[in-house]
This record gives sequence, C-alpha cells and structure tokens, in this order.
Amino acid sequence: MAQQYSLAYLTVLGCPPPEQIYIASRAGYDYASLRPIYMGLPGEPDFSLTPGSEMMSNVKTAMAETGVRVLDIELARVVEGMDVARYERACEAAAELGAKHLLSSIWTEDRAFYVQKFGEVCDLASRYGLTADLEYVPIAGVRDLRGALDVLDAVARGNMGLMIDLHHFHRAHDSVEDLAKVPREYFHFCHLCDAPAEIPTDEDEMRRILREARSYVGEGGIDVASILDAMPEIPCSIELPNVRRSRVLGNAEFAARCLATAKAYRNEHPRRSVGSL
Repeated sequence: MAQQYSLAYLTVLGCPPPEQIYIASRAGYDYASLRPIYMGLPGEPDFSLTPGSEMMSNVKTAMAETGVRVLDIELARVVEGMDVARYERACEAAAELGAKHLLSSIWTEDRAFYVQKFGEVCDLASRYGLTADLEYVPIAGVRDLRGALDVLDAVARGNMGLMIDLHHFHRAHDSVEDLAKVPREYFHFCHLCDAPAEIPTDEDEMRRILREARSYVGEGGIDVASILDAMPEIPCSIELPNVRRSRVLGNAEFAARCLATAKAYRNEHPRRSVGSL
C-alpha cells in the first residue's frame, strides 16, 4: 500500500478548513488534519465546526468535490481546570466528517489529574468512534516517550494511541530502539517534518522552531527514516510550520513542496524492517 499523507493545520496556519482541504487536494494529499478546537492562541482564528453550520457545510462540499478525507482533529489539551465536555462538539463534528482520530497532549505536571483527564478524553472520543492519540511535547507536562507510555499504561483504554511528532521525538532525545518496542496497536498516524540537528537549550527558541521554523523532510538533521521505520506503516500528517517560507510561497505552493520533498526523501530511503534498525 502506498504511503498516505495528510496536510496538518500548522503547515497552513490560519487557513480555514475548506480552503485547507482544497489546498491538500491540489497538492496531492490523501487527507487533511483539521483544528476545529479553538485554543485561544495569539493570532490564531477560531475555526470551530458545529454540525449544521455554514462552515461545516463548506467543509463537506470541499470533501465531496476533492475526495480528500479528514484524518484527525486537534487539539484536546489536558490542562488544569479543564472540562472534557468542551471537546464534545468537535468530536461530534469529526464523526460527522468521517475523521478517525482525536489528537491530545498534556500541559500539566499533576500526574493523577492528567491520567484521569486523558482517560476521560479517551472515553469521549470512543463515543464518537474516534481514537484518542497522545502527543508528547518537550516543552509540555508529558514531554518524552517514557512519559507518554506511562500515561497509556495507566489509562488502559481500547481506543487510545500514541502520536509521534518527529520534531518532538528528536528534541526529547528519544531512541528508535525504544520506539520499536512500543506495542504496534498504539500507532495510528504520525507528524512528519524535519528540523536542525542541534537541539536548543532555550525553551523560547525550542518553541519558535516547533511553531515557526521547521524544515522540509531531508533538509534538517533528524534521522527521519529510522524513526519512521521503527513504527508500522501509518499515515503521515505533514506538520511543518515555516512562517518565512509560507509567506513567500503562499500556503498552496508551500504545502505542495512539503509533500514533494517528503515523497522524494522516502523514495531515497526505502523502508527497512524493524530488525534491521
């Protein structure tokens, strides 16, 4: 089966969901990864999807006209004082659109709290036929592979998963050997990108690169092939925000180049079995 790719929201930051789907189609992506959960970040629009809304209708039209499907929605953050019910409308919309996964991450240090709340995220997602996939982030509360697996071991829900972002994997100093030991059923999709090999020690610089300055696949210093080969064959959602390039090229051309460079890299680095890593 050919590798499948999704266009992640951060790659075309600020792009409305219908336009994101049309851009994905023109570039040759199989899926789009939408952000209908408003996070209140500076300069980021609210693209909440409500069943029956004009935005929802426009998304459905874009999907019907292009054949691009929705792979996942984001981001169900686990934060202090959260009410998991605030994510229900997005899950309902995701199910209506045929999405498969709900992406989550943890932004608190309180283990008892975040284990309980991620379990609630899993339960909510399950009611809508979605997996709940935990993404660790090196500047968040759960910041590496070990921490994410600890959460999954404690939560133990049938629809939970582990979402590896290659930028975060590299920045967390995780190893492909450890990744290859993770239960295969945890993997549903991953975030694909590259970044400079040098890992920033300053959190602000780490944040800047992950939000604004990631690299085309094969252009940076991450061992992309080895990380991908340590996981099953799953869809790759290209999350590659680069503010400078997207402004110069425009979202459509930038998204196309992200996909073209990823495909070229994979052609140059054919998949190896886990045993050969």
